[in-house]
Amino acid sequence: MDLSFSGKKALVRVDFNVPLDKQYQITDDTRIREALPTIRHILDAGGSVILMSHLGRPLEKLNADGSINREKFTLHHLVGYLEKALGTNVHFADDCVGASAHKLAADLKAGEVLLLENTRFYKEEEKGDPDFAKKLASLADVYINDAFGTAHRAHASTTIVAKYFAKNAKSFGFLMEREIKNASRAMKDAVKPVVAITGGAKVSDKMLLLESLLDNANAIIIGGGMAYTFFKAKGGHIGSSLLEAERIDTALDFLRKAEAAGVEVLLPEDSVCADKFAADANTRVCPSGEIPDGWMGLDIGPKAVESFRDTILRANTIIWNGPMGVFEMPAFANGTKAIAEAVAQATKLGAFSLVGGGDSVAAVNQLGLTDDVSFVSTGGGAMLEFLEGKELPGIKAIHEG
Repeated sequence: MDLSFSGKKALVRVDFNVPLDKQYQITDDTRIREALPTIRHILDAGGSVILMSHLGRPLEKLNADGSINREKFTLHHLVGYLEKALGTNVHFADDCVGASAHKLAADLKAGEVLLLENTRFYKEEEKGDPDFAKKLASLADVYINDAFGTAHRAHASTTIVAKYFAKNAKSFGFLMEREIKNASRAMKDAVKPVVAITGGAKVSDKMLLLESLLDNANAIIIGGGMAYTFFKAKGGHIGSSLLEAERIDTALDFLRKAEAAGVEVLLPEDSVCADKFAADANTRVCPSGEIPDGWMGLDIGPKAVESFRDTILRANTIIWNGPMGVFEMPAFANGTKAIAEAVAQATKLGAFSLVGGGDSVAAVNQLGLTDDVSFVSTGGGAMLEFLEGKELPGIKAIHEG
């Protein structure tokens, strides 16, 4: 971020899509905390900051009369937190492109911060509307994209707005730079052996990632509900476990490709099984390919934990995307926790570890291991698409003149 900010207004796209409780208090401030260094740098350099973000999907959750539920989705809930974190007053515009936003932006002085209202109050945001993007761009002199979590969306505030700034008047923020640097290190500049850990419910959600991993991984660990489609494809009995029957041929094809590429694929030898999908279900440990009728695999078992840990501890580069089981239920969280601890241990031994994606990030955070892995991504879908080798619109827009 080598732009000059002295005397300039910087329009900064942040990802403040943070979870709020019923009293509209922030329950996880990670995304805001990660954006603070960029904001402080601009202020310290003599600039002013205009922050824009989305919060939730307000146009999908309208009031009964069809109006926007502004109380639930307003970014005004974040003003108090920002003022405390930045140690300064934060102006708030009750719109992002209207008269109030333009007046507050025009009056903004060096060292001051303005937070715009939720960009998704406008349908033009997600449509990538050029006129809407141009109105946003007119508020400032330079544009900074520090919202990696939305970099895979060609929305007005994340991608289209960049077209209205010259190449020397737009840049990535510090968070975006770190996300790109660390993802590139894991995928393009990795020190072997590379171990990729994938989990989650569906093969269909992760197949592009699995395919891309064949190019540089030495071993791929597959856990979570997606593993049972692979066991079924290999002729196993999976009881009532999650199955994507239409993906059986896809799973077999992937296993053949992995063998041809010399990439080891590790499936969980055993599973913690339940007689129903519930936190209070009866449980037992079963071989993953021999699950009785009426039972379903909801977590990896103790043998799988040991096998996966051994592989992880031999790695020099680790990529982890997705949980090993139904992590939100304590009875089926042990596998994900054990993998998190193994990744932290491998990192301590010198491996580079990248953690990205919902529950794998949650596991690292809940166990207090965030500082014990190399990098925790703030972008679930964006990181997944980056690892799949896709060009993200929000990144491409900054590189273009």
